[in-house]
Amino acid sequence: MDDFKRGMHDGIPIAMGYVPVSFTFGLMAVSAGMTWWQALLISVTNLTSAGQFAGLDIMVAGGAYMEMALTQFIINLRYALMSLSLSQKLDSSMTLPHRFATSFGITDEIFGVASSRSGEVSKYYLYGLISIPFIGWQAGTLFGALLGGVLPAMVSDALGIAIYGMFLAIIIPQARADSACLKVILAAVAMSCCFRWIPFLKNISSGFVIIICAVAASAMGAWLYPVDE
Repeated sequence: MDDFKRGMHDGIPIAMGYVPVSFTFGLMAVSAGMTWWQALLISVTNLTSAGQFAGLDIMVAGGAYMEMALTQFIINLRYALMSLSLSQKLDSSMTLPHRFATSFGITDEIFGVASSRSGEVSKYYLYGLISIPFIGWQAGTLFGALLGGVLPAMVSDALGIAIYGMFLAIIIPQARADSACLKVILAAVAMSCCFRWIPFLKNISSGFVIIICAVAASAMGAWLYPVDE
């Protein structure tokens, strides 16, 4: 129980950061025509902010299942790598069923906190660390879905750009610290602008634009700026 409580304690700041972002998701989902319970169901069965926002765009645009599958695969592939890395710190209590269960809750922030913990990580700590952010994500989605229709338009519009602020907060510090990362980001932005403004490219659906830009920019970065062993 001590490990579980410690995990819950460490998860509180993550949950506080998740609430405004998931609130925005609930708001946008209802604005796109979904009911509150549909928005909540998406958040309950998915714990991925970028994946949910991208998936919402594809659903609104009437995209194909294959487009959705490829988009989610590309966006969420990093979680598999994070789980592989974190598995090196798990203690003997983390049996295969618990690995399957906790893998659902591995996000960027949860991975960062768990991997920075000194010593081995037990299943109890990881369950505690995941539980509070999960509750925060669902609570934010529910409040956003229920309150989105009664909020003033100015507030709704402001919350609608919160997700972009979160993404900028993720990439700007990394770009400032690593010039290679900055160049990869600028390459992705340039390609995205091409798909937005060039006539014969702007007809490509948003899901495939995400896939193309992400894969192409990442491949360029891996080729030009390989990480030393």
